[in-house]
Amino acid sequence: MTHDLDSRAFTGLGRLCDDEAENRIISAPDPAGMERIEARFHGNAFDPHRHDTYAIGVTLHGVQTFRYRGAARQSLAGQVIVLHPDELHDGAAGTEVGLRYRMLYLEPSLMLDCLAGASLPFVRDAVVTDRVLRTTLLSALGPLERPLEALFVDDFIAQLTRSLVGHAGKPAKPMAKTAWRAAALARDYLAENLSRPVRSEELEAITGLDRYALSRHFRAAFSTSPHRFLVMRRLQRARRMITEGEPLAQIAIEAGFSDQSHFNRQFKKAYGMTPGRWASLIQGRARAAAA
Repeated sequence: MTHDLDSRAFTGLGRLCDDEAENRIISAPDPAGMERIEARFHGNAFDPHRHDTYAIGVTLHGVQTFRYRGAARQSLAGQVIVLHPDELHDGAAGTEVGLRYRMLYLEPSLMLDCLAGASLPFVRDAVVTDRVLRTTLLSALGPLERPLEALFVDDFIAQLTRSLVGHAGKPAKPMAKTAWRAAALARDYLAENLSRPVRSEELEAITGLDRYALSRHFRAAFSTSPHRFLVMRRLQRARRMITEGEPLAQIAIEAGFSDQSHFNRQFKKAYGMTPGRWASLIQGRARAAAA
């Protein structure tokens, strides 16, 4: 069991809020490709959803229960959760005392340079007991109000990638250099054109591959499709705007969605709750901080 936590690993995590019963999400200012949050919940937290990033975190308090790859899982305080990109999952507090955890959402592209052409590691066990991995994670999931320095991020991703490769347990398959180059070109183009529709012909022109070959190579590199990658980057932008207090209707248009209804559907599909609920959880945290 992991109830006996290494207190040093939790240094700098901050004090618990006096009102433990209040559900809330705390989001950090992060560099491109990373997102860190702290979440506190009672009962069901997230409906079934999937995102195209790794979701890697530490349960800090309570029991975290979720369904992942067709099975019920639970994480106790001090255990690490590792969810592979594009895998369906939900989330809830497993006991009446509630749940508190911190999570890192990491775009797969940030790991690829560390993998020297190998494919992304797949950790079959979604709940891992590993003090070294936990300490590595908590070094980045410390005070969320403090931005991470660039040199720290580089070293952190290298350490994290090594740990995940070790837990994957199988040698990673190499990717052809041509496939990686085409996928990277498409990714960069999509990231630069979030606010407008991107056509397959555009990606074919810049990569030199037909749309079907590109789709295969893109999924091999990033564990998602070009279209889903584009939608998820729009949603990440929308979440940043929600944190800044922008109106949801305005966010929907500025983030590149056709209308608010389209935005709502895609947000819930990706994060397991509506943008309105996400906004209320973020704003609840802001109200508590101001009190």
